[in-house]
Amino acid sequence: MHGSAEREGPAPGPPGAVLTGAVADALRAVTGFAGGVYLCSGRPGELRLSVLAGLPGPLFRPWWRLTVDRPFPAADAFRTRVPVVLADPTETMRRYPQLAAGLPFRFGSLYVPVTDGARTYGVLTVLRPSASHLTEAMPARDRLAPIADALGAALGGLERDGVRVAWDGEPRCVRPPAVGGGTPGGRVGRFTWDPAGGEVTVDATLRALAGLGADGGVRSAEALAEALAPDDAHLVLAALREAADGPAPPGLLRVRSAEGARRLLELQPHEPAHASPALHEPVHGRPSADEPSPGRPSADEPSPGRPHGASPAAPRIGGLVIDPEPGAAADGAADLLPDGVFAFDRLGLLTYVNPRAAELLGQRRELLLGRQLWEAVPWLDRPVYEDHIRASLLSVEPVHFQVSRPRPDAASGAGTERGRSDGDWLTLSLYPGPDVVTCRVVPLGRVAETTEGAPAPAPADTVTPTHAPTTEAAPSGLPPAVVSTAPVYRPIVLAIALTEALTARQVSEVVMRELLPAFGGGRLAIYLLHEDRHLYLAWEHGFPPKFLRPFEGVALDARLPGVETLTGGRPLFFESMHKLAAAYPGIPLDATEGARAFLPLIASGRPVGSCILGFDRERGFSDEERTVLTALAGLIAQALERARRYENEAALARGLQEALLPHRLSTHPRVETAGCYLPGTQGMEVGGDWYDVVDAGEGLALVIGDVQGHGVQAAATMGQLRSAVRAFALGDHPPGEVMSSTNRLLIDLDPGQFASCCYIRLDPLTGIARAARAGHPQPLLRHPDGRTDVLDLPGGVVLGVAPKAEYPVTELRLEPGAVLALFTDGLVERAGHDIDEGIGALRTALTLAGGRGTPPQQPSLPRVAGLLTDRARRAADRPDDIALLLTRLRSCG
Repeated sequence: MHGSAEREGPAPGPPGAVLTGAVADALRAVTGFAGGVYLCSGRPGELRLSVLAGLPGPLFRPWWRLTVDRPFPAADAFRTRVPVVLADPTETMRRYPQLAAGLPFRFGSLYVPVTDGARTYGVLTVLRPSASHLTEAMPARDRLAPIADALGAALGGLERDGVRVAWDGEPRCVRPPAVGGGTPGGRVGRFTWDPAGGEVTVDATLRALAGLGADGGVRSAEALAEALAPDDAHLVLAALREAADGPAPPGLLRVRSAEGARRLLELQPHEPAHASPALHEPVHGRPSADEPSPGRPSADEPSPGRPHGASPAAPRIGGLVIDPEPGAAADGAADLLPDGVFAFDRLGLLTYVNPRAAELLGQRRELLLGRQLWEAVPWLDRPVYEDHIRASLLSVEPVHFQVSRPRPDAASGAGTERGRSDGDWLTLSLYPGPDVVTCRVVPLGRVAETTEGAPAPAPADTVTPTHAPTTEAAPSGLPPAVVSTAPVYRPIVLAIALTEALTARQVSEVVMRELLPAFGGGRLAIYLLHEDRHLYLAWEHGFPPKFLRPFEGVALDARLPGVETLTGGRPLFFESMHKLAAAYPGIPLDATEGARAFLPLIASGRPVGSCILGFDRERGFSDEERTVLTALAGLIAQALERARRYENEAALARGLQEALLPHRLSTHPRVETAGCYLPGTQGMEVGGDWYDVVDAGEGLALVIGDVQGHGVQAAATMGQLRSAVRAFALGDHPPGEVMSSTNRLLIDLDPGQFASCCYIRLDPLTGIARAARAGHPQPLLRHPDGRTDVLDLPGGVVLGVAPKAEYPVTELRLEPGAVLALFTDGLVERAGHDIDEGIGALRTALTLAGGRGTPPQQPSLPRVAGLLTDRARRAADRPDDIALLLTRLRSCG
């Protein structure tokens, strides 16, 4: 999972100092232990993590990328432009179960949109300790808001200057500001370099690390490289030049000191001296008084590393030199402990390892220091262990678990598969700190003790099985491993997401979004079994048509892997296209290399279809992966079967609603009407909105209504109310009486729902209209001269609440050519926006769409209705139903 490249390069995008500086400010403002910035990517509707401070990026890869329509707090904050505050894990689980399933740890979090006027660039997020109540977290939100606004203004300025404000690569992983201004473990020296002037300024710590003495210094990049790493000076110089050329500096670079000790070099760009001070504070903590700040020079001194007279806009490069060797007396004392002790910082880098820990981990000490934990100890690179490491980084409680250490031949890569349990067992106890996590490691026969001397308790998210799992069987005579429930977070997240998917298309989208990235796949095809016992393509992504064409409409006796996986009831895995072609000669291949997995979709013993997963590279499938994919195929099959039943029921419901809505509106020679109904896209796409035009004596009754809720029940109640209003209108009852009678009827029916309604009786000969309103949005009236007003009709409460409610009647007059617009709130409501904004937008649209002059010059009402609902029609998601009724009085001529 985690690569072992010597250098980890950040992704291109806006200047890193702007982003990392904002995250550092945010972490200081709310005492957070980790944070980051999501930015829009080049793909529409996608957010990517651009900066991650305080957490090792590889352990949080599933959260690097989000789509804005996902039920995650960062996506909600971006979409609604409203901050999201999660005080504790309980609140997180209640509001965002998918996030809580993936990160079931004790932390709170805040998400603030980064905006610049009308443009939303991304989301600033901070993780922090849990709060006991939401009110404790709200001040933190208020402190984050100006930082997010400053970042939005800075990004807006960059965009106006022609810089592309988007992020398409991996996140830049940086250290958070050290607590109390200290260093994040080990010794950390700082320097700045001015590529234009050539000068270098170093702090006292770096002078000591480089052996320069109290008054020593360096005058050039070459001298700095030679002082830091004589044998690797060429690497240091190359990294400095790469950082100066931009757009982004290189990542971590490992070099050796003159004594051969391992050191880490990390470079960060810094904004020119005139940049906004809120955005270029030191990312790694404020230096002490005798250290130069790599982020901001004093007002009366030249910038560090830049002589007087140099251009103030010249870019400067700041650097950290991290010496993970033990330097404190406590580290020296820990060297003598009989138990293994090691520490890693918030980027996962090992900063200290005592001799006993190196022995138990099976590596030489010098090969461990300065490397990421899972890279230095490959057999810890497993989901069952990664979740415990995540827990130590996201909570304040100690974490205790057991690991299977391979035998020496396995550790060296010979004999057994990495991480298999044919070795000894160790107990690891992780103790979180603000800057580093300290780990105590002992053989399983000895249990790490707490400060009280009692055996260390297992964390709340662990369970002890009655036997060790087959992939990690404990040696004979040893206790079973403690296995966390959290490593199954991918299946849990997928299962939760599938429960929200209602159609086969939505199920397929969830599989594409949740399952494929977790296993490194990029292609998906889902075939469903129809009543004729043939397979038909329901969804595909990434496969060329020539590969899928032979599978379309095939019978169950065809010798194809997509068929045989279903008829045989077992998955088929092919590590390469060569193996697939060898097993099925003549099968069309969509690529010359890559792996394929064919999964049977079987729900409760019934065949549903088959699923094809495609991988761009050849790869093997471990026993654990095969087991998990097979289990997930069952979840997918259940969801598809449920979707099939749902779609059948939804078709019946839509038929019911179509029968209830009017197919023909009553007409009059002097009145033109046009109605429009759009179902919501959530649920069964049926609801309780309706409109109608009814003959009422010598005039016409214009009706619009909205029953609370969605689904079949709302549609059924709507049908009853529509019939009632129509009956009262045909009897030519006054508008107030129509509303009162309908209200009493709804209360007598007692459906547990209420409804809003607007009823207007229009006299086509005089243009006089008498209106009654029951909790419904005010109509709009566009005058012939183009002015559009929001009418002010007094009204009563919604229908179905108060038996004795009264509904006042208001008289108004329609001029020839005027357009009266009745609508339901689904047309004007948007998440995160005030409804008055939506009404104002509709008012403007009606003004622009209505035309001017005599009726022959005016657009038809169906065309006007189409213009007013165009945005809603094109929206991928409509949370509510929409009904619209337009009426225009024709002139006598």
